[in-house]
Amino acid sequence: MSLSYNQIAGRSLDRLGALSDGVFAVAVTLIVLEIHVPVLGVEHPSNRDLWNALLPLWPRFLTYLLSFMTLGIFWNGQQTQLQYMARADRHLAWIHIAFLAAVALMPFSTSLLAEYIAVPLALVLYWLNIAIIGAIIYAGWSYARRAGLTSDEVTPEVSHAVRRRIIVAQALYALGAALCVIDTRLSIGFIVLVQLNFAIAPGIPILSRI
Repeated sequence: MSLSYNQIAGRSLDRLGALSDGVFAVAVTLIVLEIHVPVLGVEHPSNRDLWNALLPLWPRFLTYLLSFMTLGIFWNGQQTQLQYMARADRHLAWIHIAFLAAVALMPFSTSLLAEYIAVPLALVLYWLNIAIIGAIIYAGWSYARRAGLTSDEVTPEVSHAVRRRIIVAQALYALGAALCVIDTRLSIGFIVLVQLNFAIAPGIPILSRI
């Protein structure tokens, strides 16, 4: 019985994980490279000169923190999914490649938000980037379950926990984005709190269940 190429392509989970690590590493590096050292334009700058030059950079430091945590959460989410995969196939590989394509957009959406931090559209576009990443990682898990690619360790409870984590996170991000109708800084503050929750939740019994 002959096999088609599509039946044998994209089966390496190790290679998929390695590609993911590389893309995330580049994305994290690019968002920090958007923070440029200010040029003071004086021969002997004072502390005040430097401080005054650094103050306008606060949106970039804030969005760097925001995106660093965003990428960290999604990297952790993808690695959690991959560790529960018994095998991969071509379709799963391309879903995760699409996921990485959305991740690679984060430096752009981060820079856009930093440049126009008071403009609601910039915040909405940033959130849309996050929403697309979340939708794709959810689709990847759903496909893996339907295609029987997950390991025997994946009980219904494990699968439900993975889905719940994504849905709750995306709902909270959406709520945060909606707050931009009041003030984009309020949106960013809320999203940062959401991210801190997901980062420290394992130590808090109530929060660790979401």
